Amino acid sequence: MLDLKEQTVFADYFLICEAENDRQLRALAFSIIEDAKQNGKTVADGREGEAKSGWVLVDFGDLIVHIFSPEKRHFYDLDELWNEAHVVLHMQ
Repeated sequence: MLDLKEQTVFADYFLICEAENDRQLRALAFSIIEDAKQNGKTVADGREGEAKSGWVLVDFGDLIVHIFSPEKRHFYDLDELWNEAHVVLHMQ
């Protein structure tokens, strides 16, 4: 999770995730949206992309969740693009 408050005005945080295959990517996106609705009492502002494309974006306004296939994550390399952002949480 990256804290972008000092770098941009369109979001405060990016959560960058990786899924091993289309099915896992689709399930992760669904789970994030449902969990936010059930436990966070919030609804996503939008969802972009398809699992088969290797990148799904879930927009919660101040938090944008990026779910990538390994190949797309390496290609777009958001971690490096936003390398000046403070890393709030890093898990493997």
